Amino acid sequence: MFNRFLKENRYISLILTFCRLYLGWEWLNAGWGKISSGNFDASGFLYGAVSNMSGEHPSVQPWWGNFLNEFAIPNVQLFNLMVPWGELLVGIGLIFGIFTPFSILMGLTMNFAYMLSGTTSTNPQMALLGLLILSAGMNASKIGLDRWIMTALRKLTYKRSDNRKISKVA
Repeated sequence: MFNRFLKENRYISLILTFCRLYLGWEWLNAGWGKISSGNFDASGFLYGAVSNMSGEHPSVQPWWGNFLNEFAIPNVQLFNLMVPWGELLVGIGLIFGIFTPFSILMGLTMNFAYMLSGTTSTNPQMALLGLLILSAGMNASKIGLDRWIMTALRKLTYKRSDNRKISKVA
């Protein structure tokens, strides 16, 4: 019932738009800050997360810490590129309402990666708002570019499928 309300109510799309804009601004700001400083390096964050996977009640679970230690740290240059640009692109996608479900899914992926790495900050509230937006589907981007882009993509898909000839099997 609540999910249907999120997906179909036109008034909730206004509230979701404000949530989307807030999250978009947060992601855009975070990404642009890292890009414009020119010296973003994720290695300190990654080493800190790995060091927090020990003790009686570790803030980083061993399976995640092992992933960071065995994959993320050796490929830190890839993460130094992906994190700031990913944050910036998620922010742009959410602000303009373009490919909103994909944008919010990528934002949620980053939120959960940060939380699994032992940080809290604004990640839990961003994740909750992100889950609401993701649950609302296209209702969250009715006031955005998705309204026109998805309509055009649907028309293109239907036009393409109408032009295909169906041959009868004798």
